Amino acid sequence: QVQLVESGGGLVQAGGSLKLSCAASGSIVSIDAMGWYRQAPGKQRELVARITSEDITKYADSVKGRFTISRDNAKNAAYLQMNSLKPEDTATYYCSALARVWGFAGVDNYWGQGTQVTVSS
Repeated sequence: QVQLVESGGGLVQAGGSLKLSCAASGSIVSIDAMGWYRQAPGKQRELVARITSEDITKYADSVKGRFTISRDNAKNAAYLQMNSLKPEDTATYYCSALARVWGFAGVDNYWGQGTQVTVSS
C-alpha cells in the first residue's frame, strides 16, 4: 500500500529551526493531501499543518507564521519547515497522506512512524 518515512527531527535550542521531510512510496495512484501531526507525552495527537494536491494549506493556530508546509507532487514528498521553535513544540511528529492506491477504490489515510523533535529552553 503506502509507506511514509519521516526524517529531519532532532534536538534544537529555542529559537532554532528544523526541516522535516516525508517520503511516500508504494502502490500510489495519487495523494490528495499530506499533513503533519504531532503528539506530546500525555497529550492527544494534533494537526500541525496540512496541504492538498492544489497546494491549499491549513495550519494550527499555534504554528502560524513559524511553520511552513510544502510538497513535491512528483516525488510524493512533503516538508515542514519549522522556525522560531519553542519548547512547547517538543513532540513526536507524524506524517500522514490521504492517498489512492492501485487495486482499491476510494482513499485511505496512511501514517509514518514519527520523528522526534525536542526543543530545549
